[in-house]
Amino acid sequence: MDLIKAAEQAFANSKEQEFPKFKSGDTVTVAYRIKEGNKERIQYYRGVVIKIAGHGDQKRFTVRKMSENIGVERIFPLNSPFIDSIVLNKVGKVRRAKLYYLRSLTGKKARIKEKRV
Repeated sequence: MDLIKAAEQAFANSKEQEFPKFKSGDTVTVAYRIKEGNKERIQYYRGVVIKIAGHGDQKRFTVRKMSENIGVERIFPLNSPFIDSIVLNKVGKVRRAKLYYLRSLTGKKARIKEKRV
């Protein structure tokens, strides 16, 4: 009986989370759970999606943000249990799938126009 309950609970926890559809150029806020010792907190990471790679369970996306004039990039697996939520802030108007050219741009040149709906 306990084995069946444990299997059901594991199946319920392994369900894919529903996130908004986003693509390269969009600005997103990722709420990521971080464990420090025995405490757990949520860290918000807001930036531009510069690439989406992989497919199926291996799908991951790279988010770039500017932190005190230094570009910081972080790769998030889409099916990670540590991702609490993803919020779509802005829909960007871009014509490429991989936005590596943003790495060499600074200031106003590094902005992405917002798509008007």
